[in-house]
Amino acid sequence: MAAVSWKEVLLLTGLVVGCYWNSLSCGFVFDDVSAILDNKDLRPSTPLHNLFLNDFWGTPMAEERSHKSYRPLTVLTFRLNYLFSELSAASYHLLNVILHAVVCALFLRVSRLFLDRTSSLVAALLFAVHPIHTEAVTGVVGRAELLSSIFLLAAFLAYTKSTGADHSIVWAPIALTVVLVAAATLCKEQGITVVGICCVHEVFVAQKFTLPMLLDTLRQVLHGQNGFPYAVLQSLLKLIVLVISTLLLVIIRVQVIQSQLPVFTRFDNPAAVSPTPTRQLTFNYLLPVNAWLLLNPSELCCDWTMGTIPLVESLLDLRNLATLVFYTFLGLLAYHSLRYSHGSAKTAIMALSLIVLPFIPASNLFFPVGFVVAERVLYVPSMGFCVLVAHGFKIVSHKGHLRRISWLMIGVLLTTHAVKTFNRNWDWESEYTLFTSALKVNKNNAKLWNNVGHALENQNNYARALQYFLQATRVQPDDIGAHMNVGRTYKNLNRSKEAEDAYLVAKSLMPQVIPGKKYATRVAPNHLNVYINLANLIRANDSRLEEADQLYRQAISMRPDFKQAYISRGELLLKMSKLTEARDAYLRALELDRTNADLWYNLAIVNIEMKEPSEALKNFNHALELNPRHKLALFNSALLMQESGEPKFWPEANRRFLAYVEEEPDDANGYFNLGMLAMDANENAEAERWMRKAIGLQAGFRSALFNLALLYSQSKREMDALPVLDELLHYHPEHIKGLILKGDILMNHKKDTRGAKACFERILRMDPSNVQGKHNLCVVYFEERDLPRAERCLEETLALAPNEEYVRRHLIIVRSKMAAMSAAGHPLSSAGGAATSSKEEKPQRVGVGAEEVAEHREEGKGAGDDNGKGAGGEKNVRKSSSDSLRGVDQSESADSSQSDKRTKGKSTKEIKDIEKKREAALKRLEEIERILSGD
Repeated sequence: MAAVSWKEVLLLTGLVVGCYWNSLSCGFVFDDVSAILDNKDLRPSTPLHNLFLNDFWGTPMAEERSHKSYRPLTVLTFRLNYLFSELSAASYHLLNVILHAVVCALFLRVSRLFLDRTSSLVAALLFAVHPIHTEAVTGVVGRAELLSSIFLLAAFLAYTKSTGADHSIVWAPIALTVVLVAAATLCKEQGITVVGICCVHEVFVAQKFTLPMLLDTLRQVLHGQNGFPYAVLQSLLKLIVLVISTLLLVIIRVQVIQSQLPVFTRFDNPAAVSPTPTRQLTFNYLLPVNAWLLLNPSELCCDWTMGTIPLVESLLDLRNLATLVFYTFLGLLAYHSLRYSHGSAKTAIMALSLIVLPFIPASNLFFPVGFVVAERVLYVPSMGFCVLVAHGFKIVSHKGHLRRISWLMIGVLLTTHAVKTFNRNWDWESEYTLFTSALKVNKNNAKLWNNVGHALENQNNYARALQYFLQATRVQPDDIGAHMNVGRTYKNLNRSKEAEDAYLVAKSLMPQVIPGKKYATRVAPNHLNVYINLANLIRANDSRLEEADQLYRQAISMRPDFKQAYISRGELLLKMSKLTEARDAYLRALELDRTNADLWYNLAIVNIEMKEPSEALKNFNHALELNPRHKLALFNSALLMQESGEPKFWPEANRRFLAYVEEEPDDANGYFNLGMLAMDANENAEAERWMRKAIGLQAGFRSALFNLALLYSQSKREMDALPVLDELLHYHPEHIKGLILKGDILMNHKKDTRGAKACFERILRMDPSNVQGKHNLCVVYFEERDLPRAERCLEETLALAPNEEYVRRHLIIVRSKMAAMSAAGHPLSSAGGAATSSKEEKPQRVGVGAEEVAEHREEGKGAGDDNGKGAGGEKNVRKSSSDSLRGVDQSESADSSQSDKRTKGKSTKEIKDIEKKREAALKRLEEIERILSGD
């Protein structure tokens, strides 16, 4: 057995790089989206042990919607990619190319066991360039095949060293084989089939049995004529150890999936739910289809589900001839391999074992799988195919007159395959290019039409996407997912009536009530989203909230563990002010998934509505324990701490706001609330810096502008406040409190009575019943010594607020002043409304009543919003927390303080602030009364 030279390794590596370098420019497409972009197990924030509890796609194995594909070692390599380059697709593709080169080198080493140096190199070169491998190498999720193949080949090589020179057992390679088999299985399930390959090698190659010899030996043993030879007993012992280890792996694997097979729909694999003999005829026909892809990989397709391969429903179907030819050829090859003991037969039997055994788990012959044909599962079987081709090349090339022709043919084969592979890589550049290339091969697959629509939808090209979704419904009228996609696209186009009609069609295709039948066994989880999406659509109409709730409850009745339904229903109940029921819905969802940070966040929002701030803070903290960078939980928990009025919470609130702005550096609300915290702590310089930052990010930020002006006013920097107020009133000319503050500064600090008067008059034009603006205008009239007008103004103010004693006292004082001046013969008003003498102390008006504080809490969104995508179903649905935030001025008016329909009690800090402001207002009133009472 010749070793592999470094020159051969370099040749293989160079060929792999030449064929696949353009794959580095490809993105994440098709299944990569679920396995990489949407898989939380890749994130460093997810505990490492979750990789061994969840499936390949990040779904807990215990959940029925799990695909039960348990590949933690493969996911671990994705996580390492994420650690070094996060979601840079190039690094993931680069590692796949490197792994493919490693597989090629190992395959060359294995081929040397059965072929000569030249033929084994031909086999490895053909394997390196075969176009069928594009999906496994260029598709990132194909890494499961690559890693599993590495461990599979390594396990086989280890096993071949388990026999000593004296035919004794060497146990170290056996132990290493068991470990490598386990590793191969933890990368992909088919890795366990290497045990069968080892058994075939031990019996037919190492012990040189033929089938007749084996049967004869067994007959003699059974009849007591002879015992097993010692060498055979040694082999038997090795195989028993290997098989027992394999059975333990199978038992562990069954325990991991909790003895449940995944639920697949008839759209994933139509033959799996077909009656006899359609099911058997179709599954057997798929074998020559796969063989043809290895022989002629000219038309490759990323998705062979649904109507790609029509069912074989009759024995008279001509496609049965292909099945017959395939089995005939396979049978003849197996007969030749098992009957004779020469080297050619041994090569053929090992090639057949590499083709057949690794393909069995994906063949549908023993249990259904979630696909009809998948090119990537041919990665290992193609090794046996390449061995057969190379062996045929060896036979032909040894015939002198065919030598040159055989080399020419193998050269043409390698060249055409390499070119095809290189060009095929470009199809995987994006989802749009991938699925449009698939449609060129097959136009009868509704899933492909759906996925082209999704690709266009991701580009916000909803009009074109709609055309593809509609075509999907024409190709497969009973495809629930296609009708859901149509509904979602109509919704994105703001065509709610058409959207509802499409959802109703999808709903009508759902299984009907069958007494005693368990829905969960018959309904694909994604299809239940039709109830969620329809409910989310109609609940925009407040008169249909009960109807929406009925849809959520229907989804839950069909599937009691449907977590998304509880989440969406909780949000609806919150909107309907059914707080106890909303809390119960979220608690039920948490029973199903206590690791969902969004659920804890939504529960905290319900606690706030129920006036349970301590419980709300506790649940916000739960969310942050699960996801320390949960943006909404960071913001709203910090806001809750700020609103509590407890200084002991301020440092932690500040830390959380800082963490929030790290996550959302362009959100002005985060900086504004940092500024408010600094104002509470009397850190005026910090407060000014944060307010300026907020205003810089969001021009015309009303709350930030007003509070910055108020900060300047309270810091004796009234002149700095005026340009800020001018900017505020430029964007928000109706801002009454801004006008009051500006009027105060103009009157008391700039001595600009005319400007102050304009501010107060402007307030009254917008709100004639504004008592504060009206009273301050009365003070301006007094400043102008126009006592009759001041009297009339105060009378009007008293009519607006008959219970305000200070207005009544001021009216009495003005009337007394007018009586005194009349008795003295003085005029009751200055000519032209002149201002008071500069020597006379000016009266003070009633100032701004309260600071503005931004409200920045938003109700959690339900997870059933229909903005996701997915072939045949709707994927990537929105999480329970809202994707966007908004700031609301709390003191703007009675309406704006409750713009999110939430009523809050007064905190201790608010009560203290009100008392302080009341005291300040009383002092100002006393001063006004003193001035009005004077001469």
